Amino acid sequence: LRGAKVAAVFIRFSMRLKSSGGRPSAPLGSRILTNPDDIFKHNMWDHVQWTEEDREIARQKAEENSCVRLPLNEQGKFITAACQCWDQFYETHQDKFFKDRRWLFLEFPELLPSGAKGQSTNMCQGHQQGNPTHHHRNTDPFNFQEILEVGCGVGNSVFPIVNNIKETDSFLYCCDFSPRAIQLVKDHSDYNDSVCHAFVHDICDKMATFPFPPQSLDVILAVFVLSSIHPERLQGVVNHLSAYLKHGGKFLFRDYGRYDFSQLRFKKGRCLSENFYTRGDGTCVYFFTKEEVHNLFSKAGLEEIQNLEDRRLQVNRGKKVVMRRVWMQSKYGKPYPPSPS
Repeated sequence: LRGAKVAAVFIRFSMRLKSSGGRPSAPLGSRILTNPDDIFKHNMWDHVQWTEEDREIARQKAEENSCVRLPLNEQGKFITAACQCWDQFYETHQDKFFKDRRWLFLEFPELLPSGAKGQSTNMCQGHQQGNPTHHHRNTDPFNFQEILEVGCGVGNSVFPIVNNIKETDSFLYCCDFSPRAIQLVKDHSDYNDSVCHAFVHDICDKMATFPFPPQSLDVILAVFVLSSIHPERLQGVVNHLSAYLKHGGKFLFRDYGRYDFSQLRFKKGRCLSENFYTRGDGTCVYFFTKEEVHNLFSKAGLEEIQNLEDRRLQVNRGKKVVMRRVWMQSKYGKPYPPSPS
């Protein structure tokens, strides 16, 4: 949408905070467009309410771009070569493609222990020597967490977390199945193996071992990673990861939502299966609904804390282009076992 058409199209939008399931009060979630004439004053507008017409137009676009699918005999390579595709992606783009996720602590304050600004670190000797053994709790429980980020890429979440927990007794594990990505994390000037351990790991491989035991993690973070996995494998992956959460631990999730701008712009012939596509570089992406996210985590034995559909308008003010973005943001917790009667 361009120029004068934009205001006319968006004047029919009612943009407001939803009465239920609203995102937390935060700078990233408080910019509401009330006057369509203001649409090009900012790069992003929050809490966009879609009309039924909007949904139907988006559904038709997705149906159109998925009507021609890649033949089944060609689809296998996008699963078997996924690691190589992402490795090549990071070889090409290094750490310049994605920006650091400085919004993390506004949306996921669970990443910080309650004593985040408290006492200095007291890391175990094993990690001070770079030994990837389990970081045993021998610290102030209010100043301590063990966190795992899966699909960490080149560290766009890792280093904001590291820089916020380095004055606590918390520890971050981060993994990716791309060796190139993990090497870039380790080569970063802020990497500190007394606070963080980065390692190569394929979360789809159930036989691969983690450097910590089951039921030991306080938080698992998955940001734009589960969407890259074939939807038929997703439940097994979430089930397996959830086994490493301790009771009371939380699984934090952010990813692409159904009918996001990036889904609707795919060309015909890039669809592998319903709402699952391959990009030109061979990487893949799935687009979730709230119901699918809820079923995914509930079937893994977790309980819903938050499950939001984050709809925004992203604006290119130079080109006068408006894009409707849809992301899922969810938090699920591992319940405590029932007390013996």
